Amino acid sequence: MNKNELIEELSDKTGFTKSDTQKFLNAYIEAIQKALRKGNEVQLVGFGTFKITKRKARVGRNPQTGKELKIPAKKVPSFRPGKALKDSVA
Repeated sequence: MNKNELIEELSDKTGFTKSDTQKFLNAYIEAIQKALRKGNEVQLVGFGTFKITKRKARVGRNPQTGKELKIPAKKVPSFRPGKALKDSVA
């Protein structure tokens, strides 16, 4: 499912226009991004938790040449699904 299909699905379920649904979805995504940039977690009970995790610096290899290269440490967004979401998929 892509973003447009999600907007259509949400619009059908809520009765809101696709335009309003798109505005809401964009605002929702921006709110999550803003919270993560500030270092906060976004926890949706039953669905899951969005948070920032830190990756340590490590040594990797160039697959074409086999030469070692240093991969710097960085912060990456992650999502941990909640119990209700796991149960609904299983």
